[in-house]
Amino acid sequence: MKTKTGRYSGYIRPFSYLIDLIIINVLAHYIMPFHTNEIYYSVFISSTWFIIAANLGFYEVYRYTKVIAILNCTLKQGTIFTLFCLFLEYFYSETGNQKKVALFVFTALFLIVSFKLFIYYFLRKFRVLFGGNFRTVVLLGNYKNINPLKMFFTENPDYGYKLIKIFTLEEHKKQRIDECLSFALENKTDEIYCSMTDLSDSQINNIIDFADNNLKTLKFIPNEKQILSRSVKFEYYDYIPVISLRNILQDETLNKIIKRVFDIIFSMMVIIGLLSWLTPILAFLIKWESKGPVFFIQKRNGLNYKEFNCYKFRSMELNAQADLELVSKNDVRITKVGRFIRKTSIDELPQFFNVLLGEMSVVRPRPHMVSVANLYASKVDKFMVRHFVKPGITGLAQTNGYRGEVESDEDIINRVKYDIFYMENWSILLDIKIIFITLFNMLKGDEKAY
Repeated sequence: MKTKTGRYSGYIRPFSYLIDLIIINVLAHYIMPFHTNEIYYSVFISSTWFIIAANLGFYEVYRYTKVIAILNCTLKQGTIFTLFCLFLEYFYSETGNQKKVALFVFTALFLIVSFKLFIYYFLRKFRVLFGGNFRTVVLLGNYKNINPLKMFFTENPDYGYKLIKIFTLEEHKKQRIDECLSFALENKTDEIYCSMTDLSDSQINNIIDFADNNLKTLKFIPNEKQILSRSVKFEYYDYIPVISLRNILQDETLNKIIKRVFDIIFSMMVIIGLLSWLTPILAFLIKWESKGPVFFIQKRNGLNYKEFNCYKFRSMELNAQADLELVSKNDVRITKVGRFIRKTSIDELPQFFNVLLGEMSVVRPRPHMVSVANLYASKVDKFMVRHFVKPGITGLAQTNGYRGEVESDEDIINRVKYDIFYMENWSILLDIKIIFITLFNMLKGDEKAY
């Protein structure tokens, strides 16, 4: 069977538009109340759906798009569309039909996202089974810098990339660049991936000119420092373009409100539903085993590097080094009760009071005690970026194995990478995912929790 290769099918997106249009209008006809002019109403809600979708990029789904990004965009699309439909019913309907509006939107969203995910996974299977819907690519750069992407392309055929040639630049750089560009042109290669670190500015400009003049998609692989410092966005002051080197999504007003409301609701659920009865039990056990307060209060660095009091259940004997030395495995300062509550992360639960007070968030980069934070700030590149937002009880780094004791420089470097990625790719669904993973780790016991 010979399949068509190359670009993403031009028929898929229009087909998605048509299916979504049919779903919205059929459901509106059968679920929503009758209106004075059904045709006008149909045109109105259909146009609104696609206007919202155009602004949110609802149909901008590519082979590398993550499912959580699709779901997050669907959540935003559904929320705005629901508000619009409720607004429409409130002003133009004689009787309140909020329940019917909710049923209409929920059913429409469920069917639309189900179809969207079906197409998404069908294409991934189609690429593996039949070799269709793929894009041919070449890699250019030093082997060390392009090897991770090479492994990705070869190990993930379902993404639809076919690596056909690698051009390494360890020797005869100019000659190898010319060979790469000639090969891409002669073999009608779809995309060229270049390691920025291995190319001079003039070489990059020449490759860009080649790609523009020959209709080739060109993408660059940055190094680690460029990954951390190139989340740029364009802003315009009158007609003057200005580049902001850090785009923190949680700084946007709507996202701040969503994040804060979520934090308040979640922290109240934990405080009322769990801490209200667990605190007296733990207070008895902690004080029965060792003298001292029930809670351990420690200064940590938060938003804008300002210090705040971070609350925990006390898990150690009283000692003068508590604010200076991080806990290590088999630390003799930890009590028997403390070992259990640390292993299950129960000792962190009082931080939900910090969340309620607005000093912390449920999910964001973890705060470090002041002495350690000052040390990392002076020796770890981009460490201070974490303090553009409030600290959190759990975070993306912690769910990827970087929690607890910092055993090497690599641990804190990777922790910073995950924290910055989270800050610049935040969504409420990502928060929920991190919370579920954290709960799972609490139940099974994290090997780095001690």
